[in-house]
Amino acid sequence: MVIKQVTFIKSAPGLAGCPPETLPEYAFVGRSNVGKSSLINMLTDRKMLARISSTPGKTSLINYFLVDESWYMVDLPGYGYAKLSHTRREAISKMLDEYILGRMNLTCLFVLVDCRLEPQKADIDFIYRIGEQEVPFAIIFTKTDKISSRELTRNMGNFEKEMNKTWESLPKFFISSAKEKKGKDEILGFIEKTNKKISKKLHKII
Repeated sequence: MVIKQVTFIKSAPGLAGCPPETLPEYAFVGRSNVGKSSLINMLTDRKMLARISSTPGKTSLINYFLVDESWYMVDLPGYGYAKLSHTRREAISKMLDEYILGRMNLTCLFVLVDCRLEPQKADIDFIYRIGEQEVPFAIIFTKTDKISSRELTRNMGNFEKEMNKTWESLPKFFISSAKEKKGKDEILGFIEKTNKKISKKLHKII
């Protein structure tokens, strides 16, 4: 897939402010400072589409981008940032739950995981929770340019081992590097393939 046009649509403070549920949505979420904005900019080949900040917890709204007038890319607030106030963390957690569980056209939730770290409780708990609710999701390991291939294999293996404790089958995994543009073709190819499946189903219904 080659993205030709990306248009910022709106920033919604909650589910009620989201656009009509007429197009497939692919949302991106992860712990604060996991590299979400850099990944979105890399996928769309736009340097400043999503704002990059050195301050974790900067994104606090649901940001909508219309891609080639056929699907939405959604930038969600990060979770698990301890330095935010308890009230703010609760508000963001509620917003995420409302969107993830209430958005009927959410086609896939991409959960971003920092590949440099051992399995983090915040990530494991979040993934377990969305799995219980049968939310369609995939995992993207970010910042793979910052560690060796040996370390990446080890850390991914540890993450899979942790998930295997409670999962019968694992979701789809991607590896990415915004700096090296690694994973771009694979992630966009997955989205393109999924959109084609949706289109075929709609044609059969019609």
